[in-house]
Amino acid sequence: MARFFRSTVIFIIFLCGLFILPQVFAEECDTSRLSSMNEGDVVSMMQKCQSAWNQMEVAKKPHADALKKMESDIKLFQLRILKIEADLVKKEAAIKEGEKEFSGFMTLVTRRIAVLYRRTVSYNPLLPFLTSENVGSVLRAFAYQNKVINEDKKIIAQTAVSIQGLQTKKAQLESQKMSLAFLKEETDKRAISVRKLVGDAETYQTKLSSAIGALSARQQSFLAQKLSGLNLPTSLGAGPLFCTDDRKLDPGFSPAFAFFTFGIPHRVGMNQYGALGRAQAGQSAEDILKAYFQNFEFQNGKENENVVVNGTNEFGQSFGNESMNVEEYLKHLYEMPSGWDSKALQAQAIAARSYALAEMKAKGYVYPSQKDQVVKKELNAQSWLDAVSATRGKVMAQGGNPIKAWFASTSGGYTFTSADVWGGERSWTKRMRDTNGDIGSFADLLSKSYDKESPCFYAAQGYRKEFNKSAWLKSEEVADIANVILLVRKDSGTREHLYQIDKSNPSGTDTWDKGRVRQELQSRGVTPFSSVSSAVVTGVDWVNGLTTNITISGDGGSQSFEGSEFKGFFNLRAPANIQIVGGLYTVERK
Repeated sequence: MARFFRSTVIFIIFLCGLFILPQVFAEECDTSRLSSMNEGDVVSMMQKCQSAWNQMEVAKKPHADALKKMESDIKLFQLRILKIEADLVKKEAAIKEGEKEFSGFMTLVTRRIAVLYRRTVSYNPLLPFLTSENVGSVLRAFAYQNKVINEDKKIIAQTAVSIQGLQTKKAQLESQKMSLAFLKEETDKRAISVRKLVGDAETYQTKLSSAIGALSARQQSFLAQKLSGLNLPTSLGAGPLFCTDDRKLDPGFSPAFAFFTFGIPHRVGMNQYGALGRAQAGQSAEDILKAYFQNFEFQNGKENENVVVNGTNEFGQSFGNESMNVEEYLKHLYEMPSGWDSKALQAQAIAARSYALAEMKAKGYVYPSQKDQVVKKELNAQSWLDAVSATRGKVMAQGGNPIKAWFASTSGGYTFTSADVWGGERSWTKRMRDTNGDIGSFADLLSKSYDKESPCFYAAQGYRKEFNKSAWLKSEEVADIANVILLVRKDSGTREHLYQIDKSNPSGTDTWDKGRVRQELQSRGVTPFSSVSSAVVTGVDWVNGLTTNITISGDGGSQSFEGSEFKGFFNLRAPANIQIVGGLYTVERK
């Protein structure tokens, strides 16, 4: 028991050392000035915050592990206390019962002692011989009386011993009870103190995680600016999709590498080309929507709701807070080719009606463009009008309210939740594999995805004016991207110098070219790549649709990178507007 409490005290003393870190790093992780920071500052602060979190984790871990053991010991100890207290109650009851029986027995013994005394004082051994006619009966009586006297002596001795034992046991139990009460109180106090200390450490880590998240979001905004330069449509509202198949283009050099992504942003909600594939496979409009959304119910009777349209569409048509019935609004909607299967059109009509009414509730109007949904002054084709009529007043709802039923043109075989893409969980969005069977390879995905007919299902995004306007990269360009990652791993302070060479540096400093990056790596004891012979995706999460690992090999050896890590640096360093636009990608070589 003493050892248990000694280890607890030592544990608390060690744990107190954890709380030096918050004072050291609190100012360096202050995100209040985030909006005015440049890219280099963002990266630097994020690294410091992450370093603080990591150091706290290292300092906390042994103590958190010890606390886990202590919590287990406390539970066992408290169970033991409860058991002993229960035994104490039973023993006290047994003592009381014994004392009661002993009291009665003492009364009997007292009588026997009195009788014995009278017998030994008044008894004459010759009297029976003088008065009895039967010598044998006299002898038997005499023997019996002696036996009773001997038994009385034995019982008296045993009773004395029993009394002494009961009194000793009672005293021991009373002492044990007092000790247990004290130990239980002290254990509870120490447990509360230790839990608070570790809890404070975890609270600080939570704040650090929040700061890291804010910094990461800021960094992502820089990447988003480059992504927006591709002008990729979010849906089919702006017209037919145009994605070049770079496999058919010859850049004029070899070896050449191109990074192909499955699908285009944003991959949340209904996959429009996927809806077409499902309709062609015989699924109904309701079945299609149930595949892409969850935690909702279909609701009728919304045909009398109104929609206010405000803004300018992609075709130069302006709407100035024009109010119209939702069914009339849908007749002017252009979000899916009118020649598509009627079940896909009906699924689109229900999703669009739900989205419009949800946006009306949220902000009081809808944009006529891809900011919300594309509408035109002109009525759509009759096949679309038929789909609107067939679904009149029908929406997807959760808790009685229409849901914001997002849709995208091409999901590339996988859809994601709103939290995955934008943050902010919407429980009706769904992470799913949009295929007609299990997937274990890129070939499976290309053949089994419901949206495989989309021209943007599998494409390398971006191009340069030269090299046949393709997205193909030279061997030394891929080598440079690998070198950039290796340099940041070795020295994170170099990060602000590693943007793409053909554009101005967003951090306001100089951008290092391929030669300078190789030089910096060599000065830090790392062998750089000058050329790459292969770039191969070596890890894929086929359940969620994410590239998890890519291996680059060349004259600098072989290096493996996490899928998200490589994608992030690729998008910052690759020339022109060439980018990897999704989490699932692979590499083509020619």
